[in-house]
Amino acid sequence: QVQLVESGGGLVQAGGSLRLSCAASGSGFSINAMGWYRQAPGKQRELVAVITSGGSTNYADSVKGRFAISRDNARSTVYLQMNTLKPEDTAVYYCNADFIRWGRRSDAWGRGTQVTVSS
Repeated sequence: QVQLVESGGGLVQAGGSLRLSCAASGSGFSINAMGWYRQAPGKQRELVAVITSGGSTNYADSVKGRFAISRDNARSTVYLQMNTLKPEDTAVYYCNADFIRWGRRSDAWGRGTQVTVSS
């Protein structure tokens, strides 16, 4: 199976920055898109940003201009640089990977990393 491990969350003051990382491990897989989602207490999980294997990106309107997603295909790792953080960015951030393994398409989720932005 493909496993995703996130890192880089924490507590930061409003206006600050954090960088999240997510590394995929396993065997026999080829990753298509990778993305970051977040879920705040009492809210549904929402897409934050996604990047394809070719480098095309898409962002939620609420983070455009502040967040940047990137990936290192050689390391099967995706990053999320978060700048000018706001209290409303507080959530658990989850990494997702859409992949093909042994000819079958599937996806995987990380366990999440907490991001807390204080005002």
